[in-house]
Amino acid sequence: MLFSILIANYNNGHFFYDCFQSVINQTYQNFEVIVVDDSSTDDSVNIIKQLIENDKRFKLFQNDENNGCGFTKHKCAKLANGEILGFLDSDDALKPNALDVMVLAHKKFPDASIITSKYEFVDLQLKFIKEGVIGNDIPKGKSYLTYGRGALTHFATFKRAAYIKTDGIDTKMKRAVDQDLYYKMEEQGAHLFLNKPLYLYRVNENSISNNNNVYKAEYWHFYSINKAYKRRKKLKLKIDNYAKKYINLYCSNYYLRRFEKLKFSKKHRAKFYFLGKAFIANPFHKFEIKFKSLLLLMVGRI
Repeated sequence: MLFSILIANYNNGHFFYDCFQSVINQTYQNFEVIVVDDSSTDDSVNIIKQLIENDKRFKLFQNDENNGCGFTKHKCAKLANGEILGFLDSDDALKPNALDVMVLAHKKFPDASIITSKYEFVDLQLKFIKEGVIGNDIPKGKSYLTYGRGALTHFATFKRAAYIKTDGIDTKMKRAVDQDLYYKMEEQGAHLFLNKPLYLYRVNENSISNNNNVYKAEYWHFYSINKAYKRRKKLKLKIDNYAKKYINLYCSNYYLRRFEKLKFSKKHRAKFYFLGKAFIANPFHKFEIKFKSLLLLMVGRI
């Protein structure tokens, strides 16, 4: 069973050696590695080429321009040939038995479209800091869409046969790309959680999830949740009974937060837009706050 390790790289050439070593030292050796560089501005391409030149299992591709995370991860998956796929960030690493454990689990549970596990936080030298606190089973009667709470996380692997039934990773997305993937895979089959740390997540101040850009992820999380809900509704897929209530509440909170960020700005049209959307999403949620905000907005107090 061929395993495709998918690596989307951007300016992480200085970390790639550790990533590379963790792959070639896997106890399971029937793998290919698809590396797509998103037009890095550092020396990534040269570093990667030198490391992989003698191992034909590694294939390097380059984007002509910087297209972002969604486009690059979509390309990784499209180029993969394995029966099982799994993403590995170029500044992270895998435990030596990660592929072995996942392949055995996929064979044992053919109906599982996605299998996830746990991870460990490590420092820049890959030394253990602490075990990640998120990652768990989704309770019966719930779905990842409405349960969330980080239930699905690294190391996440999925069957190619299930993935190709979807429209693939959204190429427009800049953040929350994994979340978008998890929703789509849940729609194609069962989720299985392995309570084992198989992934080493490097605490890197320059990573997207740990820098000043983290607030931008909020929009993309909202985008992926909203899109997943609409897709499931259109396809008449079974969603737990609280889905509509949850989505309306989530949207109301999101639009209110957007309004709050603009509250004392001069962007009056945007303030009316987001406050109006918050009312429409869930009229009675935080009604007093919304109503007072609308009155103040109409008289020019905010």
